[in-house]
Amino acid sequence: MGLALVTPSFLFLLVFFIVPAALLFVCSFWLAHSFRLIPAFSFDNYSRALWASGFYVLTWNALKNGLCTAAFTVALSFPTAYFIVYRTRGNLLFYLILVSWFSSYLVRIYAWRVILGSNGLINTTLMQLGLIDHPIEVLLFSPFATILTLIHIMLPFGLLLLVSALRDVRREYIEAARDLGASPFEVLTRVMLPMCYKGIIGAFMFTFVISAGDFVTPQLLGGREGMTTGILIANQFRSSGNWPFGAAMAFLLLAAFLLVYFVFVRLLHLLRLAPGRRFHD
Repeated sequence: MGLALVTPSFLFLLVFFIVPAALLFVCSFWLAHSFRLIPAFSFDNYSRALWASGFYVLTWNALKNGLCTAAFTVALSFPTAYFIVYRTRGNLLFYLILVSWFSSYLVRIYAWRVILGSNGLINTTLMQLGLIDHPIEVLLFSPFATILTLIHIMLPFGLLLLVSALRDVRREYIEAARDLGASPFEVLTRVMLPMCYKGIIGAFMFTFVISAGDFVTPQLLGGREGMTTGILIANQFRSSGNWPFGAAMAFLLLAAFLLVYFVFVRLLHLLRLAPGRRFHD
């Protein structure tokens, strides 16, 4: 019975994720010439990317977008998730936050372009209040605009994962810790965070990977300084027709994602926030 329940999902992942990823990995060792793929086994694509200084700059931009977005998303989502789980009786606030999913991804990006533009809401309000004489140009087409928009887009995802994780932390554990004389900080760091650390890792990595790999938001809001590896990879597939080189950069970026994951998990273990064992059923 259990095998029958798992088989459909496994087959779906096998056909639409594992097999395409494996084919793309094989393609990363091929060569391309004039939009024509040449089957071969060569490390030229990887060496070309690793020896290009621009690749490291764009990769750092992508990782910076992902790290900043993930850190702020988790930091903003956790107090909200705590309030929803322990302070409210219903899910009205939770549903109001999730209602942003009903709007299109591109609509939210262009909405922030309107808000942050020279004639947008922020600049217009500040000028009418007499706080500034000229529009603040740095608000739009900058890394700030990219990260702010990504936080807005990723916040519901992080909140959903953290609410789910905190619902497993029973009130009795928190009350018992308080009865034993634990301070609010000790309750947070020694009871709540270790018990929901998997949700924290999931929320952080989910928002990090999507934000760092995104190429639409940096392209529309980032300006020249907002170029990322995602944009470069997309251009290799769309404009240059060099699929092997784009695939090689994609797997190098995946390796960077895995490195961030292991560093983040190790950091939580060093801070004793990820004990690696279960506290409750």
